[in-house]
Amino acid sequence: MATAISVADLSVSYDRKRVLSNIFLEIEEGHRYGILGPNGSGKSTLLKSMLGLIDDYTGRVEILGKDVADVRRRVVYVPQRSEIDFTFPTTVRDVVLMGRYPHKRVFQRLNEADRKLAEEAMRELGILDLQHRQIGELSGGQQQRTFLARALAQQADILFLDEPFVGVDIPTEEKIIEVLRRLSAAGKTLMIVHHDLQAVPDYFDHVILLNQRLIGYGKTEEVFTPELLRRAFGGQLAMLQQID
Repeated sequence: MATAISVADLSVSYDRKRVLSNIFLEIEEGHRYGILGPNGSGKSTLLKSMLGLIDDYTGRVEILGKDVADVRRRVVYVPQRSEIDFTFPTTVRDVVLMGRYPHKRVFQRLNEADRKLAEEAMRELGILDLQHRQIGELSGGQQQRTFLARALAQQADILFLDEPFVGVDIPTEEKIIEVLRRLSAAGKTLMIVHHDLQAVPDYFDHVILLNQRLIGYGKTEEVFTPELLRRAFGGQLAMLQQID
């Protein structure tokens, strides 16, 4: 497998407090990586660092062998819903079409091919009938489907998703994982911050365990073990007992 993302000696601090220390990763193309760890373990920080959204870090990050700035069109990021301004007056269709702008030159307009790709993405996520609705009028699950549809419309090679299953209903969660499985089967690489340990063996073929330091990463059956989970989650034994 080719390397999609290479991280070497990554460390990040906020206000002189170390959040991540000495992270080394080699992420292979075509897999679904679940990024797991307790609150404050640096999961979202790891995503943002790899995306170049955090300036104050040391170490090296390469995506597809290059700096992230050189491969923006091939990378897409879906942040946590809490970081999105849903009061902004825009429709579902407009949000999904935003996924096509990384492929356009300055002042270049969207064309019929772009609109068809956006329509296909909305249809796949089951929100085509909502395309003229304001995003602030949608349920949490519908909002998450909208931003995943935007990611699909971009046709990126690597997707970074921060807690995509939080606050969604069961049908939406099932639809999202169905789409993510299809994407990885097509060779796309997915980096997904996740918190529900029960679903991990079914949702991810690879796992990254964090608690400010890298506890382990690799194939799910090799890393998602009671021993490594205890090292990552410490005293949260009640949660761990459910998967022992």
